[in-house]
Amino acid sequence: AKLPKRTPRLSPLRSTPTTSDLPGVQAPLQPRREMATTVGDAPTAMDEKARRTRDLLASFYNTDPAAAGAAAASPARPSPTAATASPLESINSTSFNPDVYMDVLVQQSNLEALLQRHVKMAAEIKNLDTDLQMLVYENYNKFISATDTIKRMKTNIAGMETNMEQLLSKITSVQSRSDTVNTSLFNKRENIEKLHRTRNLLRKVQFIYDLPTRLNKCIKAEAYADAVRFFTGAKPIFEAYGDTSFQDCKKASEEAMDLVIQQLQAKLYSDSEPIEARAEAVVLLKQLNFPVNNLKSNLLEKLEDCLLNLQTEPTQASVGDISKTFRAYLIIFPDSESRLIELAHALFTNRYETVRGALKERIPSTDLLAMLRGLWEDATAIDEVISEAALPAFSLETTRDIIKQHIATAFLHLQNEISDVLVTHSTSNEKLEESQLQTAMEKSKIKVSQGCIDLLQEFRHLIDGNTELLVKLKDLIIDWVQEGFQDFFQKLDGHFHLLSGRSTGFSQESSTVDFVQIDKVPTVLVLMLAQLCVFIEQTTIPKVTEDLADSFSGGGARSSEYGPPFVPGEICRLYRSSGEKFLQHYINIKTQKISKLLNKRFSTPVWLKHKEPREVNMFVDLLLLEFNGVVSEVKQILPGLIRRHRHSDSTGSTTSSRSNPMREDMLNRSNTNRSRSQFLENHLAKLFEQKMEIFTKLEYTQESVISTVLKLCLKSLQEFVRLQTFNRSGFQQIQLDMEFLKSSLKEFIDDEAAISFLLKEVNNAAHERCLDPIPLEAPILDKLINAKLAKIKEQSANM
Repeated sequence: AKLPKRTPRLSPLRSTPTTSDLPGVQAPLQPRREMATTVGDAPTAMDEKARRTRDLLASFYNTDPAAAGAAAASPARPSPTAATASPLESINSTSFNPDVYMDVLVQQSNLEALLQRHVKMAAEIKNLDTDLQMLVYENYNKFISATDTIKRMKTNIAGMETNMEQLLSKITSVQSRSDTVNTSLFNKRENIEKLHRTRNLLRKVQFIYDLPTRLNKCIKAEAYADAVRFFTGAKPIFEAYGDTSFQDCKKASEEAMDLVIQQLQAKLYSDSEPIEARAEAVVLLKQLNFPVNNLKSNLLEKLEDCLLNLQTEPTQASVGDISKTFRAYLIIFPDSESRLIELAHALFTNRYETVRGALKERIPSTDLLAMLRGLWEDATAIDEVISEAALPAFSLETTRDIIKQHIATAFLHLQNEISDVLVTHSTSNEKLEESQLQTAMEKSKIKVSQGCIDLLQEFRHLIDGNTELLVKLKDLIIDWVQEGFQDFFQKLDGHFHLLSGRSTGFSQESSTVDFVQIDKVPTVLVLMLAQLCVFIEQTTIPKVTEDLADSFSGGGARSSEYGPPFVPGEICRLYRSSGEKFLQHYINIKTQKISKLLNKRFSTPVWLKHKEPREVNMFVDLLLLEFNGVVSEVKQILPGLIRRHRHSDSTGSTTSSRSNPMREDMLNRSNTNRSRSQFLENHLAKLFEQKMEIFTKLEYTQESVISTVLKLCLKSLQEFVRLQTFNRSGFQQIQLDMEFLKSSLKEFIDDEAAISFLLKEVNNAAHERCLDPIPLEAPILDKLINAKLAKIKEQSANM
């Protein structure tokens, strides 16, 4: 193939064409990358190369003058229009004037700029020449490839015409032979078709004659559906020829069908037959044109009775039967849909009420989920038959309420169990053993902590399931659990206040509190509540918070305006405050009880006529007995000592009354005037004594509680003494009792300085209120105290 004789268009800046411009001359090509390196420009992109090649092709064949003018345009500057372009910018346009271009270029540029412009143009000319030469060679290769293809096509088609003629002749021969065969067999085919129609007709006639026998066999086998199918198939023949040829067959068949109708009616009204079988009987009667509309109400009543029986023994099979029965009823009675919807709603309402009733007793979450999952599957199955009943939506709404009630009920049961443990072990009328209170305290702690852990484990089953029902309710369940713990701890705190007798306005949902008479609240219960509050604040709430973060994070169904559902900081502050109140309440109760004893001791006798003291008064034994009760309770419930007062830790005077020189001097005086003078000296001495801190901050330790109760009782004793007026013997009795208490109270606390100071204050108060304040001599005082100690030791040995 020869190339077309077309002279390529040369660039306007070239005066004569070179050998590289001619399509028939092959010139050495300069690599484009090297030329780009020579002129210092970066390699052009692939899309830019394709555009330039396309523009050069159009320029070579002169098909688009506008494209030819834009083909040589610089890729970095778009070509402006001829109307608005300046002479320096219109070099690639069709209206380019070289004289004007040179004049403007010389006027506006210096020599260095002209040289740079010359180098740039020379590079562009070389690029254009190379691109144009490559385009020619590419077209030449394409023309050669096209020529070779045409040659191969001519060679392959040369013998095709002869083969087509042979194929046509063979097809014609086959067609002629096929027509010959059809013509010869036409008559035989017609005869065969007539015989086949006759054979079918004879079969139908034979079926009609055999129909009574077939119907009787179906009746014996109770295959009523087959009997109805056979009779309805033969019914058109009986209607056409029943009065002539098939009269006897028609009569016998109708008698048999009357028996079938009777059997179907009996099955319909039989209570022993399943509802599905009765529905099938209705379908068969309807096919026999038997009036079944009057049976509608009866069947619906039967269905309602079946649903009531299903509520007592719900099984998957029975629900499947109900679903099939609903489908059959809709087919038989299309207008009974509203009634079936009512029955379906009544069925599931009663079944869900049964589940609600089971919630009154604490049932495991797994059992509850099994019941709810079964109800959900039943509702889904029946919804496929009666979608208008919207049973899945009803089940979802009801399930949501039931799960919420289950969570609330679980928290209420836990609260009652904690209350039972506290009340049972603190209201026993039997004598408490040494470790009984400690055991009760440990059981209460275990019940609180382990109860919360068990609840979390139970609730975890509610969100771990992957059923459609649980997935839809997962966020709500997480919020309910967190809200439940917040509400549980708040209600438990209120219940603690009610048990302690501090609050009577708290609404109590259980009857456990009836076992505790508010006016006779056991003091040990108050102390147990105080220690339990500390345990909940320091141990239980952090554990619950950690478990909630691990297993119940997320949620989001709660509105943001209500804040987070569980706030552990708020609960900790609540129990910290309640624990302090309970501890102070316990101290107040014990102090008031002992104060009543002291009040009775000092208000009963006539102190102005008191006899000379012979022994320590009996009220001291009662006082020590009460102190022993406090110590026994506190040591079993509260933790061990955190800080103990030593003699060196206390401030103030530590000198006993018998070693006080002022007191010895007072004992040697025998007249009232000098005693009154000594009274003034004591007051002056108190001004120079170092101040003592009697009451420190109350702590949850044995030492702190025991010392606080003891100090408050001694302060009360001081106040009761100040309300009386004593004679000499009365004052000496107070002195003896206080001196005995000084040695006895050392067994309870180590703060001997504080005890001595308070007992000294009681003596001073009695001294102030005495008409003749002459104390007992030290030997007599020691003798009476030793006698009391010996008596106590003897009583302990006899026990």
